[in-house]
Amino acid sequence: MSRAYLLLGSNVEPRFGFIMEAIRLIGNESGMVLGTSSIYESEPWGFQAETHFLNCVVLLDTELSPMDLLSEALKIEKSMGRTRQGSGYASRNIDIDILYFNDEAVNLPGLIIPHPRLHERRFTLEPLVEIAPDFVHPVVGKTNSELLERVNDSSEVRTFKTAQEL
Repeated sequence: MSRAYLLLGSNVEPRFGFIMEAIRLIGNESGMVLGTSSIYESEPWGFQAETHFLNCVVLLDTELSPMDLLSEALKIEKSMGRTRQGSGYASRNIDIDILYFNDEAVNLPGLIIPHPRLHERRFTLEPLVEIAPDFVHPVVGKTNSELLERVNDSSEVRTFKTAQEL
């Protein structure tokens, strides 16, 4: 079994519904969901949008390889109505990113793990620190807590629903 940390995000209504459905589908299709962070709300990162994002991190036990997990994540996104338009940032009903896969560094066409911008984004680090504060980034060599302390992203990230409320 492998452990993966996934970041879920949505800024299209019903944002909370999309996040909860993605968690359910990940558990059905990709492995056993061991835990989820609280759901956080934050402004869009890298583009302008009227609706703020909801994000959470899911800890998953999986028998899938990193590429197979990516394939399942993309299938789930598509089944939930996600359409990809170009390579830039845009509003989306669901986004599933693989943040970590065990303590491996993966660099394959179409897949880089750890996620290459993980350490730059407060909206990723806040839920990640909640669920895995002492996990060490296998490339940077710092814990998630240390990464959050050093992040330059000053955007506001606030709790939308605690993990206990889910």
